[in-house]
Amino acid sequence: MTLGRQDLEDISARTLDHYDKRAGDFWKGTRDHDVSQNIAALLRHIEGNPPFAILDLGCGPGRDLKAFTALGHVPVGLEGLERFAAMAREYSGCEVWQQDLLALELPEGRFEGVFANAVLFHVPGQELPRVLRELRASLRPRGVLFSSNPRGENEEGWNRGRYGAYHDLETWRRFMTAAGFAELEHYYRPAGLPRERQPWLASVWRRRSGNA
Repeated sequence: MTLGRQDLEDISARTLDHYDKRAGDFWKGTRDHDVSQNIAALLRHIEGNPPFAILDLGCGPGRDLKAFTALGHVPVGLEGLERFAAMAREYSGCEVWQQDLLALELPEGRFEGVFANAVLFHVPGQELPRVLRELRASLRPRGVLFSSNPRGENEEGWNRGRYGAYHDLETWRRFMTAAGFAELEHYYRPAGLPRERQPWLASVWRRRSGNA
């Protein structure tokens, strides 16, 4: 089924409303999550000398913005929910852009890295190629994109008030490769558990040269 403009606007609005109604609980439940493995995976593949300009896509209340700043980098947050954007600015002291994930307006070639932690699964499959191309364009040559998404069997739809698309590794690879990225590594989280207890697929990608 093809999603029309009204469908996409509804997906964004209802998903953001889900988070808005639970903003306080979400922050309490996630502010102490240890995602240092993911942050390290992005940073070790970025070429050149730090500090790095990093886009924290779907930054939420600002946990990872503060972590990147503490490591000496220059992150910029992007967040669709007004309440989270305000919380992120206050908590991290960073610049935060309020933008809809399905209507991005990004500067070209600004960032060495894009950190997309637990966010791109909210993009419907039909829109994902466009969103990935826009993220690629925001990266400098040979820039790096990190993503972590809950994995599945390539199903998508509404799940407890949020829209999600749950891809397996091979499908995610096809999306990323078609958008002009080369795979650097992937792993499953949480670390140290059997695969059936690792619901998150993390992967790191380099922007290929030329047109996607």
